[in-house]
Amino acid sequence: MKSAIGIDIGGTNTVIGLVDHEGLIIQKKTIKTREHESSEIFFKYLYVEIEKLINKSPDFKTLGIGIGAPNGNNFTGEIISPPNLNWTTIHVPSIFKNYTDLKVIITNDANSAALGEKRFGVAKDLKNFVVITLGTGLGSGVFVNDHLVYGNRGFAGEMGHMSINPKGRQCNCGKKGCLEMYVSAKGITQTVKKLYQDNSDNHFLIKLLEKAKLKGVNGNVSGRDIDRAFDKNDPTAKTLYDYTAKKLGYGLSQVATLLEPEAFIFYGGLSNAGNRVLAPTKKYLNKNLIPFQRDSIDLLLSGLNDGDAGILGAASLIFKSTD
Repeated sequence: MKSAIGIDIGGTNTVIGLVDHEGLIIQKKTIKTREHESSEIFFKYLYVEIEKLINKSPDFKTLGIGIGAPNGNNFTGEIISPPNLNWTTIHVPSIFKNYTDLKVIITNDANSAALGEKRFGVAKDLKNFVVITLGTGLGSGVFVNDHLVYGNRGFAGEMGHMSINPKGRQCNCGKKGCLEMYVSAKGITQTVKKLYQDNSDNHFLIKLLEKAKLKGVNGNVSGRDIDRAFDKNDPTAKTLYDYTAKKLGYGLSQVATLLEPEAFIFYGGLSNAGNRVLAPTKKYLNKNLIPFQRDSIDLLLSGLNDGDAGILGAASLIFKSTD
């Protein structure tokens, strides 16, 4: 039986999976990404864990190793100065040649999620769609006419860094008003802080910010706490999600006007709020579309288990190369 290793490298955790041709995750392992002195030491440790997974399933023939990573470039095989990791640009296939002859293919982490959704999720029958990954930031992978869009140098589809307000919030990328500064864990945290400036006696906002502070310097507010408050008809929670939906709907409308996808598919993080956010987002999307485009684009939740899209998409890089 054929299998592939799929790896999802995150800023905090890296998930490794041994995946069969039907999308069944046979073995899975999570390791810390930032516990190692250098990227070379991390990848050496990573391969030890890969070997363990392969050895635990001797009935499967492993065809290769697919990797989704922040700033991963499918054209060059490089991870280019990834955010949230103290790495310089590294050429991943060259590192793995020290340990294995298996084929190694790399791509951006959001592209990897889109590939997983296309091969194994709700996008199986779609040809034009955008997968949006919501976490600390906002990533996206774009399919046009049944093909993943990489662009000229491999960096197409950076919807999170599409500015929706040139005088807006400062983003770590150097631009202002990027969509992810409004629609992501850190974006909602910024919105909470802004609301708190004008409502410093609001107990719900105080609670959100106090819990975020306990997480450390980069702690973000809890989406689950906002969900629970929303379900109790808390007006502040309603305001938070409506504001977020307004920004998201506007951003989606800009992409939709250009690409006219069949659907936007949401995965991870904020998408766990479901229709609390997506219902008003659909309203704002339609409001900002050309009239003849309205009500023609679906907003869907991922069909894959939380945490699985990345490794399934990474594994699909290998399957697609051998189909």
